[in-house]
Amino acid sequence: MNAPQKAPIRAELELGDLQGGILSAYGKLGFPKGRFLLFHADQSAAGRAFVEALRPLVTTALRWPSSKGIPTGKVEVPRPDCTLNLAFTFWGLYALGVPTRTLRGMPDEFVDGMLSRAPMLGDDVLDNTPSHWDPVWQESEDKPHILVMLNCRVDEFGNALPALEALTATVLAAAEASGGKVKLLAGHAGPDPRWQELSALFADLPDGRRQPRPTEHFGFVDAIGDPVFEGQYPGDEEQKRCVGQGAVDGEGNWRPLAPGEFILGWPDEAQEVAGAAMPLDFSRNGSFFAYRKLHQHVESWDTWIAERAKGLAATWKIDDPADAEATLKAKMAGRWPDGVPLSRAPTAAEWRQFNLDLKPGSAEWLAAVTHFDFCEDVSGSVCPVTSHIRRMNTRDMLDPLWDQPKKARMGSALNNRRRILRRGLPYGHRGAEGGDHGIVMLAHCASLFRQFEFVQQQWANYGLDFNAGNDSCPIVGTHGPGARFVIASPDRKTPPFIASGIPQFVSTRGGDYFFAPSMTALRMIGQGVTDPT
Repeated sequence: MNAPQKAPIRAELELGDLQGGILSAYGKLGFPKGRFLLFHADQSAAGRAFVEALRPLVTTALRWPSSKGIPTGKVEVPRPDCTLNLAFTFWGLYALGVPTRTLRGMPDEFVDGMLSRAPMLGDDVLDNTPSHWDPVWQESEDKPHILVMLNCRVDEFGNALPALEALTATVLAAAEASGGKVKLLAGHAGPDPRWQELSALFADLPDGRRQPRPTEHFGFVDAIGDPVFEGQYPGDEEQKRCVGQGAVDGEGNWRPLAPGEFILGWPDEAQEVAGAAMPLDFSRNGSFFAYRKLHQHVESWDTWIAERAKGLAATWKIDDPADAEATLKAKMAGRWPDGVPLSRAPTAAEWRQFNLDLKPGSAEWLAAVTHFDFCEDVSGSVCPVTSHIRRMNTRDMLDPLWDQPKKARMGSALNNRRRILRRGLPYGHRGAEGGDHGIVMLAHCASLFRQFEFVQQQWANYGLDFNAGNDSCPIVGTHGPGARFVIASPDRKTPPFIASGIPQFVSTRGGDYFFAPSMTALRMIGQGVTDPT
C-alpha cells in the first residue's frame, strides 16, 4: 500500500519583520487615502537619523482584526488610523552609507533605476518620455533617496482622519531636525507639489455619506486577480483565496505561489533562494517594487470607446448602444467593468444573468470571478488573447501542452515566475484641473527584471507571445500610429472586429525602483551597522 501523502508544510512568514502593505494592499484594508513624500539626503549621518526617527512608527505586516472575519493568526495588533512605510532607491542606500560590498549585491536594474531603463519600458516614445514626467522624477542633482508612504482611514464622509496630517507633520519635523541636510523634494503634479496625494474613488450615498469604491478612472474594478502566495493569509483562508489567484497544475488544482517570488530570502517557484546583498539579514524579508505614476487620458478613452462601439454594434448587430460600449470595454480588458470575466460571461446578456444568479460581492460571486483559466479558449473567441488580463496574468494560456490530456499539462508553470503584486491607489478625479488623474502603481516582486520589466516589455508592449505581432495591450500599452485591437469572431457567422486608431490611453508621469527593507534592515540602515562580512 502507498503511504498516505503528508500535507505540505506551509511557510510561516515573519510578519513582525515585514513592512506592511506588501502582503495586502492598504486600499483593500480600509485605508483609501494616501500621501507619498520623497526626500533627498545630503549627509549620510543626517539621513540615518531621519530613518531612525521614523523607524518606531513603521507599520509592520502583523495583522489587526478583520472586518471580513479573517483570523489574525498568532499575534494581533490594533488597527492604526494611518500607516507609515519606508523605501529607498539605490542612490538612497548609497547616500545613507550602506557599504559598497553590500550595494554591489543589488540587482543591476535596481542600481540603474527606472529613468535609465525607460527605453526598455516603453517610456521613450510619445508622451511617456521623461520630459513629460512630474519634475520631481526628472533628472536632477537632488535624486530621490527615501520614499515615505502614508495610508490613512477616512470618516463616513470620505475625509482622511486627522492622523494623516499629524503623521505628515511628524515626518516633516524629522527632516527639519537635520538642519536642511534631509530635504523634502517638491515637484509633484496635483493639488500640492510637496507630495503625491492618493485617493480611492468614492460613491456619493443618498444620506450625504461617501463610500470608497475599488475602481479606477476608466470605470473598471481594479486588482481582482492579485497573486496569492504562501504565508499571506492564516489558516484555511489562504487555500480559499489561492483558487484562481495562485498557481494551477493543469488539472484544475490550485495552490498558493511560493513566497520567494515577492519576498527576498524565501524559496521561489524554482525552489531557489535568489542571490542577495550581504549580509543576508539585510535582504531577507525585503521586497523590490517599481513605483509608476500612470496618467489616464479619460477624455480620449471616452471619445474613442463611444466611436468604436458604434462600429462594433453595426458589425455584430448589437441593438443597445450601452451593451456595445460595455462589450468593447470587456473585450479590451477581458472582464466586464464590475470584474466578471468574459470566461464566465461571454455576452452582455450572460453578464447580467451571472449577477442575477450570484449576488455581486458575495463569497460565491468573488470565487466565481477569479476561478477560471484560458486553455479552453485558445482562439480567444470568448476572451481575446491580447486583452489586458490575458497579458498581465496569462494563467495557463502559455501551457505548451495545452492540447494534451489534463494530466500531462504544465498549467501555469511558465506564468508563475512573472507574477507581481499590485499595490497603490488612484490619484486625482475626472475633470481635475490640468487633467491630473490616474493610478500610482507599486509593483512588488523579488526580481524587477524577471517579473515587472518582463511583463511591461514583453507582454504589455509586445504581442508576439500572443501571435499578435507588435500589437500592444489595448489599455496600458504604448500606442503608436496605426495601433489597433483585433477582436476575434465569437462564432463562425459573425465577422471579427478591428478597433483601429487606438490613442494613448495611459502615459507614464514618473517613478523609480525602490527597495522596501525588513524591520531588521531598517535598523541596520538607520544605525549604520550594516556589516557585509
